Amino acid sequence: MGIGRAHAKAILLGEHAVVYGAAALAVPIPQLTATASAGWSAGSAQAGAADNLSFTATGSVTRTMVTQVSESLRRLTAAFKARTGVTDEAHLDVIVDGTVPPGGGLGSSAATSRAIVLALANLFDRDLSDADAFDLVQTAENVAHGRASGVDARAVGASAPLRFQAGRAAELAIGCDTLLVVADSGSPGSTKEAVRRLRASFTGAGAQERFVERAGRLVDTAVAALAAGRAAELGAQLTEYHALLGAAGLSTDRIDALVTAALDAGSLGAKITGGGLGGCMIALTRPEHARTVTARLHETGAAQTWVVPLRRASGHV
Repeated sequence: MGIGRAHAKAILLGEHAVVYGAAALAVPIPQLTATASAGWSAGSAQAGAADNLSFTATGSVTRTMVTQVSESLRRLTAAFKARTGVTDEAHLDVIVDGTVPPGGGLGSSAATSRAIVLALANLFDRDLSDADAFDLVQTAENVAHGRASGVDARAVGASAPLRFQAGRAAELAIGCDTLLVVADSGSPGSTKEAVRRLRASFTGAGAQERFVERAGRLVDTAVAALAAGRAAELGAQLTEYHALLGAAGLSTDRIDALVTAALDAGSLGAKITGGGLGGCMIALTRPEHARTVTARLHETGAAQTWVVPLRRASGHV
C-alpha cells in the first residue's frame, strides 16, 4: 500500500491574471487535507474498473468530483508510469479521503491529484523530484480545468506562502502578524465557467491588458506591504482585487455579502478566492478580531470557516 498527502491552498491575490503571465500569491491551508492510498487489487474483474483502475472517494467529495477525478486518474497514472518507468499492469485500487471542499476555490482537484501521485510513488518505490510531482499534477489539472496556470499544483505541496509566476515559485517574506479567515459560501464555484466569462468580458481593444496590468499592480503592492508588515495596506489590496473580479462578473451576491460582513466586523480586507462564481472568500484579520469576524461570517450564511495564520508553516503535511 502506498500513501500520499497534500493540502488545500487559498489564493491571496492574482487569480485569473496568473494565467496571462501575472504573478499570484498563494497560501497553504494545512488543516484541510487530501490523503490517498494506492494498492494492488486481488482481482481485476470489477464492474466499471476500466484500464485496470478503481477509484473510491470519501470525505468532502461530490459525485461530480468523483467522475472528474476518475477520468483524470487514468491519464495521471499513465503519465506517472511513463515518467517513472513503471511497467506493472496489475489492477490498482486508489482511495482518497479529503476534507477540502470541492468547488471552493481551495485547490481540491490539485490536492487530490498530488496525494494520488505521491501514493503511487510510495507504492512503486519511486523518488519523485518536486518538478516531477508538479508536472504530473498539472497533467490532471489541465484535464479538470483546461489551461491551468500551475499555481494550484505548486501551492498544494508548499510549506509557506508563495509568489508564483510563469511556472516559478518563491517563498514570500512576511512581516505581518495577521490571520486569514476562510469562509465557504456553501455554493460551489466553476473555474471553467469563470474563465469563459472573464474572456467574454474583455471587450474592446486592450481590455485584457488593462485587467492584467491592474492585477499585477495590486499583487506587487501586496508583496511589498506583506514584507514590510503594513497589514492595513495589504488588506486594501485584497478588497480592491475583489472589486476587480466583481467587475468581471466573477463574484456572487452571497460572496459579496460575506465580504461586506467581514469588513464590517473589523477585517483589514476581504475578497473571493479561487476561480469564482461561488466557493470561498478570505478575510485578512488581526488575531484579536478573528472571533468576531468568524461569528459574523456564520451569521451571514457561511457554511464553514477556517482560520489560517499568515506565516511560514512548520512543515509539509
